[in-house]
Amino acid sequence: MTLSLPEIGQDRWEMTHEPADFASASNPKGAQDDMGELVDYLARSSRLTPQEAARLVNEVLAFMSEMPEDFVRRRHLALQAQGLSNRAIYLQISDELAARRFRAPEYSERQIRRIIYG
Repeated sequence: MTLSLPEIGQDRWEMTHEPADFASASNPKGAQDDMGELVDYLARSSRLTPQEAARLVNEVLAFMSEMPEDFVRRRHLALQAQGLSNRAIYLQISDELAARRFRAPEYSERQIRRIIYG
């Protein structure tokens, strides 16, 4: 599944796994309650329908759960498409990893290259 973002210079993001389903029985009851409250809040405080709010929450959870290795591969392709050199890409990816919400381990340039090319 590929998400199309607005035409404001943003990259496309390909999900590598199914979106989180906070309503499933496999999730703890507390997480279901929290996500249900979030969906209700978004529906009340925006123009989103409850279904759209639930979809938005699922997509955000899926994005936030992206593994660092998947992020590195995705960003490499996006930055390569912009014409950056691999050296510049490795430095940018390293900076972006350090700024993510859930910090990834610090990867050396060699480790980033090995994630991308195997």
